[in-house]
Amino acid sequence: MSSSERISLADISRLDEATQTWRWDGSIENDAVSPTLGELSEFIQFSPGDGRIWLDDRRVVLMQSDALGMMRQQLIDKVGLDDARGLLTRTGYISGVRDAELVMARWADQGPMSTYLAGVRLHALEGMVKVEPLHLEFDAAMGTYSGEFIWHNSVEVEAHIAHCGMGSEPACWTQLGYAMGYVSTTLGRLVIFREVECRAAGGQACRIIGKPAEEWPNVEEDLHYINGEDFLSTSAFNPSSARDIAELPEVTDNLAAEDEKHMVGISAAFNACCHQLKRVAPTRATALFSGESGVGKELFAQMLHEISPRKDKPFVSVNCAAIPDTLVEAELFGVEQGAYTGATASRPGRFERADGGTLFLDEIGTLSLVSQGKLLRALQEGVIERVGGTREIRVDVRVVAATNVELEEEVRQGRFREDLFFRLNVFPVRLPPLRDRREDIPLLLSYFLQRYSQQHGRHITGFTARAVRALLNYDYPGNIRELQNLVERGVISADDDNAIDLRHLFRFEQMPSEFVYSVGIAGGLAKEDANEALAASEAIEGGLLDRFLALSQSESLSLESLELRLIQEAVERCRGNLAAAARMMGLSRAQLAYRLSKA
Repeated sequence: MSSSERISLADISRLDEATQTWRWDGSIENDAVSPTLGELSEFIQFSPGDGRIWLDDRRVVLMQSDALGMMRQQLIDKVGLDDARGLLTRTGYISGVRDAELVMARWADQGPMSTYLAGVRLHALEGMVKVEPLHLEFDAAMGTYSGEFIWHNSVEVEAHIAHCGMGSEPACWTQLGYAMGYVSTTLGRLVIFREVECRAAGGQACRIIGKPAEEWPNVEEDLHYINGEDFLSTSAFNPSSARDIAELPEVTDNLAAEDEKHMVGISAAFNACCHQLKRVAPTRATALFSGESGVGKELFAQMLHEISPRKDKPFVSVNCAAIPDTLVEAELFGVEQGAYTGATASRPGRFERADGGTLFLDEIGTLSLVSQGKLLRALQEGVIERVGGTREIRVDVRVVAATNVELEEEVRQGRFREDLFFRLNVFPVRLPPLRDRREDIPLLLSYFLQRYSQQHGRHITGFTARAVRALLNYDYPGNIRELQNLVERGVISADDDNAIDLRHLFRFEQMPSEFVYSVGIAGGLAKEDANEALAASEAIEGGLLDRFLALSQSESLSLESLELRLIQEAVERCRGNLAAAARMMGLSRAQLAYRLSKA
């Protein structure tokens, strides 16, 4: 059975007969499937001498359940039930993402079932809950997921009942967040879990159901708890919403007639920026957004305007890098008729057009020193004068600037006026690059996939496992804009009703030199080069059915002999690395070894 086939509880019992390695008995106590509890336990290291505990390369802590319950009660009392639930859900989400990254890096060669079981075992190993699967069916290539589980011995339920009492709503908020973060990261698309029965609400057990966000009705309610701020999108993953194709960070093409833009993210770095945005929005202060190209500076500026008291007034954007130095004054302050040759009519500048609203100055570091001086006076005095005019015009404009260069260094080099820098730098917000907020990548992948599938009229099912691993490990020099382009390219390149693979995503980009460790034929760790994986992926491009029909006629090949031949060639191409050959064929290492031994 390949990784692109559906795997359910019934299938696993057949998998057991075929491979004599995997077995599913309704619990997760069987250690036949790697990573076992023993293997996972080896990644926990205690260093009591210096007060540290490690899970692989990430520091963790032990906390008594009574302390957890007290913290939960205090959160509910201080910020309210709704905000407390959101905070704990996001905390669990980040934990799930981190555990998924660990499993995908260490056991990527074991196949998709091992990946999902590892999350179940890690959740138990970390002392949160024992998981009993009732139903699990997923298709890694098709991007589908359907799971139903019973949670036993939930520490969260016990802490909630002890400190908050019984209630009418489910209480396993952190654990729901963990499940969403873990499965969304491994699948490459947003999967939402809901607790349909909970012991804290009088149920016999804690029972959860998970499936992709677009398959749930009213998914906005779930996204409300994932989002760190109220102004973040709760409709981005709703396929029935007309805003599915709204623009995202710094998109210049007009993809939709909608003015509203979506902000999507869950990472701590992203939420910190959103918190700063919320703090400065009600004020009149000038904000300066800095960060690499493509991180979403214009989107943040627009959202700042949307949540400010000026939201009903104009938002005017100016790309300073696109205006010739000789025209900066005319563009910003306007022109009177006859001011120069060709000025046949008076026209207002950007300051006047933004009166009462917000003026966004993008790439402000590209302005010349002369233009900077003219801008400084307008900011200081709040008055402008049109080119060729004789009267001063008072304007009420909130200025928001953005730059992808270090203005402090530009000041030291004499290329940017120090007085203008301090005038703009009232409330600085540094936006993180995408490589520092990798927890957001599964959300963005899911959103862009849905958006561009709809825009281009395609039906793309998802991402292959190795495509997800590569996207999670790519450094994104172009940040969100580059991720957006990669997904759009994949949607265009992949065939309908198929998943996006490496060959659909990367062309000339510098992929990570290595993104996974696998087990070699001698039993040691071997490195799989991403570019070799891409070449192998491209090698299978073409009309497979036509090739098979031609081979079966010319060489009298049967389906069984063709399978053996393909496996042998894959092992040869991977120089005996069975795990790499298995990934190339869409099998687990155990499945490939079984087929070879059977032959």
